[in-house]
Amino acid sequence: MATIEEQIKEVEDEIARTPYNKKSQHHIGRLKAKLARLKDNLETRRSKGGKGQGYSVKKSGHATVAIVGFPSVGKSTLLNKITNADSEVGSYQFTTLSVVPGEMMHRGAKIQLLDMPGLIKDASKGKGRGREVLSVVRSSDLILLMIDVFETNIDVLVEELRTANLRLNQRPPDIVVSRKNRGGIGVNFTTFKPSLDEELVRDMMNEYGYINADIVIRENIDEDQLIDHISGNRIYVPAIVAVNKTDLVGKEYLRQLKRKRLRGWKVVPVSAEKETGLEELKDAIFDSLKLMRIYMKPQGKEADLAEPLVIKSGSDIGTVCDSIHRDFRKNFRYAQVWGSSARFPGQMVGLEHVVRDQDIVTIIVRR
Repeated sequence: MATIEEQIKEVEDEIARTPYNKKSQHHIGRLKAKLARLKDNLETRRSKGGKGQGYSVKKSGHATVAIVGFPSVGKSTLLNKITNADSEVGSYQFTTLSVVPGEMMHRGAKIQLLDMPGLIKDASKGKGRGREVLSVVRSSDLILLMIDVFETNIDVLVEELRTANLRLNQRPPDIVVSRKNRGGIGVNFTTFKPSLDEELVRDMMNEYGYINADIVIRENIDEDQLIDHISGNRIYVPAIVAVNKTDLVGKEYLRQLKRKRLRGWKVVPVSAEKETGLEELKDAIFDSLKLMRIYMKPQGKEADLAEPLVIKSGSDIGTVCDSIHRDFRKNFRYAQVWGSSARFPGQMVGLEHVVRDQDIVTIIVRR
């Protein structure tokens, strides 16, 4: 009987030699579902086996950012320049052999940055301790992909992260699956002219191990998005790109790089060594984390503009209460708001009022 590794190789080879078209869509869809199931089974088996030394990093601050890149692109230098960390720096590969954390203060937020050992091709398969590195990346709130101006093949990094079930700058597909005791697979679409038909969805779910379930697909998706959802182990995380060593090239080179190789990415040119572009990078990190600042104003007193309350964008007054003290929501009477979310200064609002960056808020509670 073939091993899981041999079965995976067999399915991958069959997918590679099968041209994708309307006639082969069902066949390839089933193969992709089978391949994903086999890979998940292999990863589960490996996780239950013996473990070597791993990386353990305690998360701190308002958010955690993983700096991911090839060896020797300047990750350690960058970390040392924008945080309080002291990561070893060298001009040779694999200087960083463990995960080094540092804390960056920006716009009132405490943001943890992690200097990761350099990723290499096939890191997701364990090469270069890739699995340990990627396990830390999976728990981050933002991925900072770092390349230098002369090694700009970002596709290898993205593919390694994708193989490790990380989906960058994507959102989960709008799908709902409900298991049931009998009746097979029921498929319902709420979109016009879906790319997948009922038979293909049913066959892919059967291939992945679903026997009785109802699935509602609320947007136009492809086979890969369906697999991502039914596998249940994909992580969706935002990512931006820092291009380092830009002091060595001209502006036209950078424009060509962004247009030809990095189209569609949020790109920040920096020189960690020369300390240029670092403030722009800090701003990009803060904005990509979707953080905002709320200034608290005690009743009858001036607002505290020195230390903001940092929360996620789109939060409401209820979230502000929860961030201050667990009893504030329970004893809440009303709030007053000054800023862009208020119709007029000092507007009285309830728990559902959505605040905006740099609003000033007073919370009134029952005594």
